[in-house]
Amino acid sequence: MLLKAYAKINISLDAVGKREDGYHLLRMIMQSIDLYDLININKIDNGIKITSNKPYVPTDERNLAYKASKLFMDKYDIKGGVEIDIKKNIPVAAGLAGGSTDAAAVLKGMRHLYNINISDEEIMELGLQIGADVPYCMVGGTALCEGIGEKITKLKDFKNHILVVVKPPFGVSTKEVYQSLDIGKIYKHPDTEALIKAIENDNIEFISGNMKNVLENVTLRKHRILKDIKYEMLKYGALGAMMSGSGPTIFAFFDDMLKAQYCFEKLKSKYNEVFITRTI
Repeated sequence: MLLKAYAKINISLDAVGKREDGYHLLRMIMQSIDLYDLININKIDNGIKITSNKPYVPTDERNLAYKASKLFMDKYDIKGGVEIDIKKNIPVAAGLAGGSTDAAAVLKGMRHLYNINISDEEIMELGLQIGADVPYCMVGGTALCEGIGEKITKLKDFKNHILVVVKPPFGVSTKEVYQSLDIGKIYKHPDTEALIKAIENDNIEFISGNMKNVLENVTLRKHRILKDIKYEMLKYGALGAMMSGSGPTIFAFFDDMLKAQYCFEKLKSKYNEVFITRTI
C-alpha cells in the first residue's frame, strides 16, 4: 500500500499561553505543500521493519513511523507485523513536519491494512500521543490549529500558490526552540483573524506581507544565515518570506513562476535542499 505523506508550512504561528506541563498553547495556520515522502506499508508475519532511501533516517523506535505502528498495534491488539519503506524527500529536522506526516500516513495505512473500524477522531487522538503536528497531518490542507495542535478547524483551501522552500545545512530541535521562547518578550503577534479573512479572499499579497511566526524570535537570533536567506528571497522577487515551524526552513511566496525559478536557481547554487512547490 503506497501513501503520500505531505509536508506543511506555517502561514502563522502564535504562542498564546503555556500549560502546567510546559507545553505552549498555540494558534497557527497550517498549510500542506506539494512536497511529500512516499510511504509503502505491507503486512508481515510479525514485528516492525523500517527501511529508507536515506541513510540518516533512523529505522528503529526513534522513527515516528515506527512509534506510530507500534502504538497502533498495541492499542488494537494486532496479531501480525508491518513493513514500512520510507522514500524520504522532505528534509529532516526542518520545521516541515516530515516525521509527523510519515507517522500520520502510517496510522491511516494501518487502519486500512488491518481493516480496523475506528473514527478519524479516534485515530487523531492516537496521533497526538506521537506528536502535536500528527493530527493536522492526517487532515492536511488549510487549517487553524489550536491548543498544542490538536484542535483543528478547516479553513477555505489556499491552494495553487507558488513557493520556494530552502532548508539550510543544519537542523534545529523543536523542544529547545520552545524552551527558549519567552512569551512575555513577544511584542508582535500575528493577526490570525486578518490572515484567515485573507485566505477566504485568496489574497496572496496580504498574506505574504502579514504572515508571522513568533518562533523566529528564537531561531533567527541563533542562526544569522536564516535572515540572509529571507533577504535574498525578497531580493529575487518573493512577495514575502518566513520560517516554517521551529525552523530552520525558510519559504517564500511568489506570484510569478519565472521569478520563483530565478530565486530557486540562485539559492540552489548555495544550498542542497531547495524546492519549488505549491500549496495544495
